[in-house]
Amino acid sequence: MVNVDTKSLLLHLNDFCTNTLHTGAGLCVSRTHYEVSVEHFILKLLEDARSDLSMIFQQFEIETGAVQKKIEIALEEFKTGNSGKPVFSPRLLDLFQDGWMIASIELEERKIRSGAILLALLARPHSYISGNYADILKKINKDTLLEQFWGITKGSAETLSTQEKIASGPAASPSRGDESFIARFCNNFTEKAEQGGIDPVFGRDEEIRQMIDVLARRRKNNPICVGEPGVGKTAVVEGLALRIVEDDIPDVLKNVTLLELDMGLLEAGAGMKGEFENRLKGVINEIKSSETPIILFIDEAHTLIGAGGSAGGGDAANLLKPALARGELRTVAATTWGEYKKYFEKDPALARRFQPIKLEEPSVEDTELILRGLKPGYEDAHKVIITEGAVKAAAEFSDRYITGRFLPDK
Repeated sequence: MVNVDTKSLLLHLNDFCTNTLHTGAGLCVSRTHYEVSVEHFILKLLEDARSDLSMIFQQFEIETGAVQKKIEIALEEFKTGNSGKPVFSPRLLDLFQDGWMIASIELEERKIRSGAILLALLARPHSYISGNYADILKKINKDTLLEQFWGITKGSAETLSTQEKIASGPAASPSRGDESFIARFCNNFTEKAEQGGIDPVFGRDEEIRQMIDVLARRRKNNPICVGEPGVGKTAVVEGLALRIVEDDIPDVLKNVTLLELDMGLLEAGAGMKGEFENRLKGVINEIKSSETPIILFIDEAHTLIGAGGSAGGGDAANLLKPALARGELRTVAATTWGEYKKYFEKDPALARRFQPIKLEEPSVEDTELILRGLKPGYEDAHKVIITEGAVKAAAEFSDRYITGRFLPDK
């Protein structure tokens, strides 16, 4: 196979697949894997019912959930412990290259779409897949798929996106560089809350109130949630998103949008000098120029210290400090006590920009309250009935017997 420059190859992915690759890279980072693999990419493709892949699976009566479970099992075998940037696996790049050939020759498409990638996968499944879910793909006849491809993918987001660009003409077709930095590197918590994608938050009303009080200030309005892993720092921010959607906030915070900065996506593939800094500056500039007020949530905020150093010599913290100092950027951060002492307290200029909000581990009684609130969602998801005794036992026994973790994560 002819080796193609990785950057050129990735630029040939359509916007849908590019965004999916970013989220797949984020999944890889969150699980501390060393390579962004075919499994990360496919798993994220299947999460969106509008993809070519999801529509093809539906046409051939392949249960998406079964494939996702098998991929999750395969991911459990991956080596973990990577604290640096993951790389794209050779198998994933080979699959993209084969998908590019099929998209160009068989489908006469200028961009690589997930349907073309699936066709490449069907040609040599065991060359790309490490798990046993390759057997499920046997239900798909490659020749039949190729013949019926455009009919099956007619309503796909990838088809509609292509048609819109053709209809608008080449002058109106946005280039990769014109794509919104916020869309590429941020997750919209407000939108997620509106769509019911965030569970209710219980037992953290006081912390959410403190966060709102800090955000409502004119200056020094950047709260940072500090607590041990698993005590619910991210959940508190999700609770803020729910308050925003429910309009249960002061007037000064009404109509704001809460975005999460995904550090994994921001760093993934930013190997060229200055690329990381350009991405972060792009996000900051779009937030500053947005007509809608935006609050930026930075989870695992200690990763800001030194982030981007290998990609351009600076770090994200120094890029953020001026905007924070001038009040042009309003943020909510989250980190652990250990990382806060290690990084933030050693940088007084950075520490001054944030107001700590302490999150203690909830008591067993508070954990029971949290579990009772979440119980209906788990009962509906797993089609079971959870008794009051089970809730009480889960809180008490996890506190008694599980060490090294904190409630309610236990």
